[in-house]
Amino acid sequence: MSKILVVDDEKAIVDILKFNLQREGYSVITACDGEEGLQIFEKEKPDLVLLDIMMPKVDGLQVCKMIRNKYDTPIIMLTARAEEVDKVLGLELGADDFVTKPFSVRELMARVKANLRRTVLDSKDTKDVHIMAFDNMSINTDRYEVKIDDEAIALTVREYELLKFLATRKDQIFTREQLLEKVWGYEYYGDVRTVDVTIRRLREKIEDVPSKPKFILTKRGIGYYFKG
Repeated sequence: MSKILVVDDEKAIVDILKFNLQREGYSVITACDGEEGLQIFEKEKPDLVLLDIMMPKVDGLQVCKMIRNKYDTPIIMLTARAEEVDKVLGLELGADDFVTKPFSVRELMARVKANLRRTVLDSKDTKDVHIMAFDNMSINTDRYEVKIDDEAIALTVREYELLKFLATRKDQIFTREQLLEKVWGYEYYGDVRTVDVTIRRLREKIEDVPSKPKFILTKRGIGYYFKG
């Protein structure tokens, strides 16, 4: 049973989320502010965090940053504000997903399920692949591990899934919309910059020179592809 931490200072929101998550079979723990959320996270080590942005004591963006400094736990951020700057900043800090209030419970549950998945590829062309090697990078699909020069690299779930998806389809170009659908795992209505931000974070971790990538390349005006 997956354990989910809900951090939000609005009790009504917490109650709705807790009820629906438990109905889906998840174990749910809650916190009413960022400070308490960090304490409970360290104690409980949840499988996923639903994190509000606007909270007292420590805001959600800072909580996200502090969690991401040590862990790759999936983080879905919640906010009542729709400004794109919040979304982009949250993604820059390592959030895996972003939902604006008011949200559809059905949509949120779909996003929770999508972000809890550790792999999105089960087709016949990848089922027998265990370790993929490209120059100084290796991807171990059994252990969900990526190494550069034999050193393990800390990736978020979304970063790993995006890298694996592209790496198993070398030289195939995907638009941002296609990547949102295939990797994020649901019909996504958000800004396609979600892909750009995740690609940028990924390049910073796996490329020797992020501004001159050798693995994940850009096809100007179209999208991205992997060049192994």
